Amino acid sequence: MFSNEIKAFRAHLASGELCLGASVTLTDPAVTEALCDSADFIWIDTEHRAMNLESVTGHLVAARAGRTAALVRVPSSDIGHVKPVLDAGAPGIIVPQVRSADEVRRVVDACRYPPMGDRGFGPHRPSNYGRAFLDIDSFVEEMNRDLFVSVQIEHIEAYRELDAIAAIPGLDSLVIGPVDLSGSMGVLGQLDDAGVVAAMERIFDVGHEAGLSIGMGMGSQYAFGQRWSNRGVDWIQVDCDYSYMISGFDRVTAGIRGG
Repeated sequence: MFSNEIKAFRAHLASGELCLGASVTLTDPAVTEALCDSADFIWIDTEHRAMNLESVTGHLVAARAGRTAALVRVPSSDIGHVKPVLDAGAPGIIVPQVRSADEVRRVVDACRYPPMGDRGFGPHRPSNYGRAFLDIDSFVEEMNRDLFVSVQIEHIEAYRELDAIAAIPGLDSLVIGPVDLSGSMGVLGQLDDAGVVAAMERIFDVGHEAGLSIGMGMGSQYAFGQRWSNRGVDWIQVDCDYSYMISGFDRVTAGIRGG
């Protein structure tokens, strides 16, 4: 059954506290172990990185040991990507590049057990390796209540169905992918474009009105994060592991040479 970290993450969001998370792309679970005390959550990325289920499970174990909520970004909404990650014990999931309300409904159904959805039953780590089946009703109730389900609004097609997506029961959060959203609008990387800014603003308003938290991915531009933090973003994935390593090394060596 889920540890208390995802419940704490939900509580922080509900209280209005900004949560800042680290993206993990390298396979070694020591990366997650090292970041846990600094991050509010760990974003385990399997969309853009070659990470197999064994590596993901290692990061989930490390995050739980580090008492930090772990969210796994899967490659797509395909059930073959979603189901194994959930059964490996991911307490939260991020589904990228959704295009329609129908697709998001299928995502939610794949994540929630009956009667809320149609998720197939076969958890391993979430059930404490079957021990939780002694009270299966309580187990299913807890899984349906606590699993954090989010989808990325990062394509104009999804944006056009924003109201319908936000109204889907069982969805917890909308996550803005600013660069991909701008690309689908014909202005790749132009995050100050008036149309892109207006779209992001509307995602905030529609999502919050529906009772959903709003997440966002970004690099290491402080001003960008501060701008949208002031606007009310609830949680932000900030850059990634190899970038922290490179920037830290570059900063120290530049300081030595400059001194």
